[in-house]
Amino acid sequence: MTKSTPTTFVLVHGAWHGGWVWQTLAEHLREQGHRVYTPTLTGLGERSHLLSESITLETFITDILNVFKWENINDAVLLGHSFGSLVASGVADRIPERIRQLIFLDGFLLENGQSVFDTLPEKAVEKLKYISQIQCNGLALPSPRPVLGGYPDDEETTELIANLLTPHPIGTYTSKLELHHPLGNYLPVTYYKCTNPPYDPVAHSHVLAKKQQGWSIVKLPTPHAAPFTHPHLLADLLLSF
Repeated sequence: MTKSTPTTFVLVHGAWHGGWVWQTLAEHLREQGHRVYTPTLTGLGERSHLLSESITLETFITDILNVFKWENINDAVLLGHSFGSLVASGVADRIPERIRQLIFLDGFLLENGQSVFDTLPEKAVEKLKYISQIQCNGLALPSPRPVLGGYPDDEETTELIANLLTPHPIGTYTSKLELHHPLGNYLPVTYYKCTNPPYDPVAHSHVLAKKQQGWSIVKLPTPHAAPFTHPHLLADLLLSF
């Protein structure tokens, strides 16, 4: 599918990732004349040298707000994948006038005043904090094995992705999402639920998405790692907005 009028896309990656995960998808869209921004959040990917205890969910939201400001982006399709959906939620809360369509791709969702750790069992939080302390000096959550994030379980892919994933700032899990408007801020919202296989950590968010009035909930027959495994399928879906 192609689109005659150029569209601006802002794509926000998930935990442990970076802008690199969108490379193939972004190239496909740019070849058709569209503007595509794939920023890497502070402390991750090629910005992993900036990892610090001061990074919070608000830091990530500011990262993307600044992209909109300095790149003079308006009328954009904003997509948040996995953890990136929390960031997209915060951005949509602040600058809805610059966003045409809000998309959550198998995304984590929180209500105002919640943190990621607020949604997890106490024992799970304690375990994650312990692992963070042991492996990352309490600054971050170490990256999981790629197969756990929906990547193909083959040696080549595992080695490639494992070398790209970086520890994720733990402050973004402990800090609370501040929303001044209802989730989605009255924008057109589509939530893509990856089903092949389902990604259990976002099950709570699927339930929350279904409760939202006016949202379009679409099942996607891909794994959670769809930006890497199905970039052309996602590109075609994006061109429908």
